[in-house]
Amino acid sequence: MDLDLALEPAVVLAILAAGVFFLTGLLTGVWKYLAMMKSEKAEAPYYVNIAHRTSLLYAFAAMLLAVFADLSAWSERVNFWATAFPLLFFAAAIFTYVVHGFMRDTENQLARPHRLGPMTLPGLMIQGFMWALIVSEIGGFVVLFAGVINALPLTMP
Repeated sequence: MDLDLALEPAVVLAILAAGVFFLTGLLTGVWKYLAMMKSEKAEAPYYVNIAHRTSLLYAFAAMLLAVFADLSAWSERVNFWATAFPLLFFAAAIFTYVVHGFMRDTENQLARPHRLGPMTLPGLMIQGFMWALIVSEIGGFVVLFAGVINALPLTMP
């Protein structure tokens, strides 16, 4: 069967990201299970749990972005970047959680001093990343949501 789906690049990107995030959630779930089986308290490292849960949640969030990008009235370029920025930060967050889970270096990545394995990261770097994440995730979604609102017929019966 040959499917001729003419999907916008933003929609394709979001669907692919959802697949990667979901697979990451499944694989980190195996990691979590194996860690729990080896632990005397039947617990996985803190950030292994976080990586597992957020990967699954971001998979569904990526699909929501795909739907909003598909319904948006804005141009392909606007929809692409409004989708790409949140997805980039979803991926960066998952990656960071996986690294912390692997290193077992913290139970709170925002606690001072900011640890990454044996390194200490500058607070300004962490704050800058968090503000960029906030602006990108909320800003990208607001753009797509406004595009959907703009595309909806707003007449009432």
